[in-house]
Amino acid sequence: MSDDLFAAHAAERLKARGPLAARMRPRTLDEVVGQQHLVGPEGALRTLAEEDRLTSVILWGPPGSGKTTMAGLLAQASTKEFVQLSAVSSGVKEVREVLASARQRLGERDQGTVLFLDEVHRFNKAQQDLLLPSVEEGLLVLIGATTENPYFEVNAPLLSRSTLWRLLPLTSDDLSILARRGLDAEAVTADQTVISLLVQSADGDARAMLTTLEVAAALAHARSKGGSPVSVSVADVTDARDGRVLHQGQDEHYDQISAFIKSIRGSDPDAGLYWMARLLEAGESPRFIARRLVILASEDIGMADSMSLVVADAAARTVEFIGLPEAALTLAHAVIHLALAPKSNRVTLALAEAVRDVREGPMTSVPAHLRDGHYKGAGEIGHGVGYLYPHDDPVGWVHQRYLPEELGERRYYEPSGHGREPHMAQWRKEVMSEGDSGPDDEVKGDHR
Repeated sequence: MSDDLFAAHAAERLKARGPLAARMRPRTLDEVVGQQHLVGPEGALRTLAEEDRLTSVILWGPPGSGKTTMAGLLAQASTKEFVQLSAVSSGVKEVREVLASARQRLGERDQGTVLFLDEVHRFNKAQQDLLLPSVEEGLLVLIGATTENPYFEVNAPLLSRSTLWRLLPLTSDDLSILARRGLDAEAVTADQTVISLLVQSADGDARAMLTTLEVAAALAHARSKGGSPVSVSVADVTDARDGRVLHQGQDEHYDQISAFIKSIRGSDPDAGLYWMARLLEAGESPRFIARRLVILASEDIGMADSMSLVVADAAARTVEFIGLPEAALTLAHAVIHLALAPKSNRVTLALAEAVRDVREGPMTSVPAHLRDGHYKGAGEIGHGVGYLYPHDDPVGWVHQRYLPEELGERRYYEPSGHGREPHMAQWRKEVMSEGDSGPDDEVKGDHR
């Protein structure tokens, strides 16, 4: 009894003195900010929990998106006991103890168990396999949380016995709500400029934002020397992040992004690096910068240098895998490569023309020889009949119509004279010329 009493006192003290993010952890699903597609009034996970039909799930989402909070509240909404382990500090021994307790709980009290396993991707194959029988027979409901792609990091058998739910980074509106709650909890005030700065610096991570707010509030209290009211300033937020915030308004944010993209499009690597540095120093999300580079690689470079898309994609993956500050090197690598690459917007123009025909052009149907001919009876109705298999031809190309008849001789892609595009266009022209001069087309195998 005394141990329980001391534990209760410790919990109360932690609740009062713990980090702001822990003190502000929602107590009910109604208090959760964000992830409404899962735990909102009609969210699927909420419905399953309240109906006590929650099955094993994997919560996949970025840091600070609410995975731990959501797991506890889902268990609370059901009738099951909540048990938490961290894959970082737990091993087979701890898992076996949880399984034994779950079986005893079920037998003595007819109560199920929810096991929340944080950082589930840190468990090795043997540790994950240990959970399989208990998950399969329903002894416990597993809620695994991971920031890593579960298709790569979670064993396929365990993943197949769970439902995968994707958590999204919190939006600016979500973070603004949390920031205002945090200000109240810390007994300080702030104007909209400071709140926007807190939100902007968080990169969708609620825990990171609340940690910054907590330090900024402490600095504001120290600066006020007991005076009232205490107001958090831009300088407090900047100091709380060790100077890693360069404040900018919303208009300036969009102007700098515009300058960044236009500098790379204009083949100026120095300007591209400068604007990238400005954006990062202002707290811009490296994910956002990486996404823009991936888009630019196809929009402004395209077939002139297809390797640019590979470089941009690699930079985006590095941001997810490593994060700042090291990932800034890879972003800079991508900026320089994309700036120096030959430019072509013909992919962009070609797609726009194709989309226009789909939306505004004539109604079309798939030519009979291109239709699926693999099922029994397809040939009897002409599907796939007459299709010519290019690999059967010595030059790897046959004269054959692929566009619907209704579009006539429509052409969307017109190569530019930049980079690799003219070489690839010339190769296609030579192959088509050689194929046209060959023997009459004929089907050389059944490739329907």
